[in-house]
Amino acid sequence: MNYVFQNPDKVMVGVRGEVGNRLFLLQIREGRRLVIVKCEKLQLSALAEWLSQVMSTLGRPTNLPDDFNLEPEYESDFVAGDIAVAINEEAQTIEVTFESADDGDDTLELTLTKEWAGGLAIAVTRLVEAGRPLCPLCGGPLDPRGHDCPRTNGHRPPIR
Repeated sequence: MNYVFQNPDKVMVGVRGEVGNRLFLLQIREGRRLVIVKCEKLQLSALAEWLSQVMSTLGRPTNLPDDFNLEPEYESDFVAGDIAVAINEEAQTIEVTFESADDGDDTLELTLTKEWAGGLAIAVTRLVEAGRPLCPLCGGPLDPRGHDCPRTNGHRPPIR
């Protein structure tokens, strides 16, 4: 199925679950239509980084939306695979395409204003930073149950 959102009413991002075992979701609402995409933390983090870089091309947004909270329904429509980002400088918009990681032909084509893009980048960055701290040696997430750091080769625990 191909979901197309040219002028979304709301873009939402959030997590379900505990730190270290979180489910990252992206919800897009336009009128009565709602699409929910399950994403990996690294996918959303890379998207936020891209959106931040693109903002310098389009110029500073005026009023950023601040409500990115998920709606109660969170059964995902598909799992994100490849994500593509394109700039439409003439329309001053950013086009983001999410392709399904599964064998299905699901895609989400999302057109974001620079205001939605800037707000989404900030919301995603906050979500990612609220997760587990990173190991100072390997950069991997520190797990409260223990962390087998590949840089120590099993000889000593990582510095906290």
